[in-house]
Amino acid sequence: MKDNWIDKIERKYSKYALHNLSLYMVICFAIGYALAILPSTSGILDYLSLEPSKILKGQVWRLFTWVISPTRQDNVFWVLISMYFYYSIGRTLENVWGDFRYNVYIFSGLFYTVIGAFIMYGILAFIGAGNVQIGYLFTTYYICMSIFLAFAATFPEMEILLMFIIPIKVKVLGVVYVVIMIVECIGGGLFIAIPIVASLFNFLIFFFSGRKRIGITRAQQTMRKEFRSKVKAAPKQTVTRHKCAICGRTDESNPELEFRFCSKCNGNYEYCNDHLFTHKHVE
Repeated sequence: MKDNWIDKIERKYSKYALHNLSLYMVICFAIGYALAILPSTSGILDYLSLEPSKILKGQVWRLFTWVISPTRQDNVFWVLISMYFYYSIGRTLENVWGDFRYNVYIFSGLFYTVIGAFIMYGILAFIGAGNVQIGYLFTTYYICMSIFLAFAATFPEMEILLMFIIPIKVKVLGVVYVVIMIVECIGGGLFIAIPIVASLFNFLIFFFSGRKRIGITRAQQTMRKEFRSKVKAAPKQTVTRHKCAICGRTDESNPELEFRFCSKCNGNYEYCNDHLFTHKHVE
């Protein structure tokens, strides 16, 4: 199986990945929300936002501190629900993709957002409006949206309860959110489109360059390749033992596991209950 770009950099730098990055993100969100709602600290956010004009004047900390800018300021209940939701789907992606790939996905989204802010500043400076404040446009709102889109692309058939009542597949919500963002880009013009496209550029790169293998770790790819080779080389005989195509565990080594064949995979691929719903379908 030919390596893609994420495989190559993962081999070199995977040891530097942050574990449980989703938790750090939620902590940043909580700090930003607290600063926004407390009367004595709300003005602090003005010194932390992503303002390219002020960064160029020496306030370089803004390159990093803008990540605590709250995405919205609803009541505490919905903020807590949002934090829990994004933490949950983020942890799921971390577990399936691995820490390194999730790190690359999140940090590339933050990087592209900073690039987008400077592009907007350059356009404003060109038309003589370089002093206009744009930091409020660049928050982690669309970074969170990119996490959800990644989750929807990785687990399209999974169902969640909309408003805690209505079951709906995440791929449907993903399509709805994409349509909403397209409408926002068209209706809001260039200065709305730039923050959206910049924040979601990581999603476009990941899922149009890596396609169906982007959520599969290198170790999983290797195990799948070895499993295919063994199946082809094995003599024609009745198989009496169950074996997971992802982790290689069997009903003999792990009798507590259940094994099922996947009807959507092209071929007779069997998976344990830990990987039956999280694996990438073989085509």
